[in-house]
Amino acid sequence: MIKVEEALRSILSYISLLSTEEVPLTLSLGRVLAQDIFSDLDIPLLNNSAMDGYAINSMDSRGASPQTPKTLKVIEELKAGMISSLRIKGGEAIKVMTGVPIPHGANAVVMVEDTKRQGGEVKIFKEVAPNENIRMAGEDIKKGELVIENGTLLKPAHIGMLAALGIPQVKVRRKPGIAILTTGDELCDVEEKSTPGKIRTSNTYTLYSQVLSCGGIPHNIGIARDEMDDIEEKIKSGLSLDAIITSGGVSMGDYDLIREVLLRMGAEIKFWKVAMRPGKPVLFGVLEGKPVFALPGNPVSSMICFEMFVRPAILRMLGQKDDMRHEVEAVLEEDIEKKKGLRFFLRAQTRWKDGVYFTKTTGLQGSAILRSMMLANSLIILPEDEEYIRRGTKVSVRFLN
Repeated sequence: MIKVEEALRSILSYISLLSTEEVPLTLSLGRVLAQDIFSDLDIPLLNNSAMDGYAINSMDSRGASPQTPKTLKVIEELKAGMISSLRIKGGEAIKVMTGVPIPHGANAVVMVEDTKRQGGEVKIFKEVAPNENIRMAGEDIKKGELVIENGTLLKPAHIGMLAALGIPQVKVRRKPGIAILTTGDELCDVEEKSTPGKIRTSNTYTLYSQVLSCGGIPHNIGIARDEMDDIEEKIKSGLSLDAIITSGGVSMGDYDLIREVLLRMGAEIKFWKVAMRPGKPVLFGVLEGKPVFALPGNPVSSMICFEMFVRPAILRMLGQKDDMRHEVEAVLEEDIEKKKGLRFFLRAQTRWKDGVYFTKTTGLQGSAILRSMMLANSLIILPEDEEYIRRGTKVSVRFLN
């Protein structure tokens, strides 16, 4: 039995980056960028107005107030998209909309709220400093700057930036295809009637959703009966994909056949059993060059093992740098007793109050209690060497979103 870190290192040592493909911006949301993006221009390209108002020389606003306004001649009005060919002289102003390039001779913009138009003139009621209400060229992005790094998960703001840079399509990592197989004579599918002795295969759908949530393409390859030939046939059907996940059949029972089947098929078993709870019976192997994750059948065990082992592997395939998971210290709000020698992952609700994180479990923590996972926004992670953890102790918490 190995430790969690050793298991993860073993898995990641067998995971390779996937190939790349080019996609249009409209299809790039949620994809992982496979190139560095540099800017070939300043953004904004020119100094421009941050407000609707009047472009002036700030010297002309000195001493301006509601009681002593300054009156300037309006020599032009510019709408968005227009550029002035005029140069402002002392005592002159040009009316500008937000985003209009600053005219020559102007070095500030007076907000329209601080003015009053009277025919061909405008009264200024507030003094402005040089560069006030002006967005400077290159203020957002400078020419030649690295804007988005290879390995970035693309979000809406990234898409907008790519559009601003004039990049209509980008190179991203291909999404991995992940086979999902559940095992057990007791399982039936979601649309089937649950009869005595049968349970619906919730793991198929939690794993399917977990694969989707980290950028993979899940493929449900069905439910295998507790028969070696049936299990082998279904595993073979998933070998055309990038990885295989099985659920159930990895413990010590008479009908826990996954390990035996994989060995019969020629798989290299890299480890079986990890010092953790839930999820201790998890197995990882390589079959015909494809990673195989054999997860326990209990719903919570399956989800936790996916979170700790499969998810990092999928992100490694995608080249994603940020795993979007954050760990913090939180004050435990209850006493907990655990078995020494195992790392515990307890489903928890963690909240921020008065500058401190507080955390407590979501109730019963049995590995079959899916509700405990449904109510959780985090996992309390308790080290192997601890046995009694008292209320008020600071513990490590991993957020799930």
